[in-house]
Amino acid sequence: MANLALFDLDHTLIPTDSDHEWGRFMVKQGMVDPENFARENDRFFADYKAGKLDIHAYLIAMLTPLSKYTRAQLADLHAQYMHEVITPAIFPVALELVREHREAGDLCCVVTATNEFITRPIAQAFGVDALIACEAETVDGQPHSPYTGRPTGTPSYKEGKIVRTGAWLASLGKTWSDFEHSYFYSDSHNDIPLLEKVTDPIATNPDDTLRAHAQAKGWRILELFQPS
Repeated sequence: MANLALFDLDHTLIPTDSDHEWGRFMVKQGMVDPENFARENDRFFADYKAGKLDIHAYLIAMLTPLSKYTRAQLADLHAQYMHEVITPAIFPVALELVREHREAGDLCCVVTATNEFITRPIAQAFGVDALIACEAETVDGQPHSPYTGRPTGTPSYKEGKIVRTGAWLASLGKTWSDFEHSYFYSDSHNDIPLLEKVTDPIATNPDDTLRAHAQAKGWRILELFQPS
């Protein structure tokens, strides 16, 4: 039977933070007030690393600028962002890790606290169609309609990753116990709840807090990249 393979994205499959980098990209493109947004973007990133992020406030700050643009305009901007920022940060070693699970027939999913607008094309670049990410509200609830600038649903952050993954599995008619092995690769101590949930947690390029936790628990530690 196929196993379950879950992957965090930022600093796990790519050696950068796609959310923070998108914020910097928006500043460069003149999409946001440069001074205020750059300061807020850096503060939110520091809060995330410290494990004290106000996820709702952060999502509003990141999603509000999207409401000023059509989806076609946003698609063009994202394509430029992928070309300039993300594609150079996708390394063969990470692609191979995901490919090994896909070729084994495992059910693969990227599970990230970054919003779906930023991350769906990145997950697809890894050949993963299933994505659990923070959801962006649209004006009429349809997936391709303009964004309102507000989040919706349960944020896939900390314990929310367990809630959202469980709901996704249920939508497929599956439960955690259907899999002999469930893997989760993550770099962040914010993901300890989901790492504790799976049968095979892999601390991947772990931060200092997660590294210590993984060592105490006897979890596998994987270094895909040199720490940035």
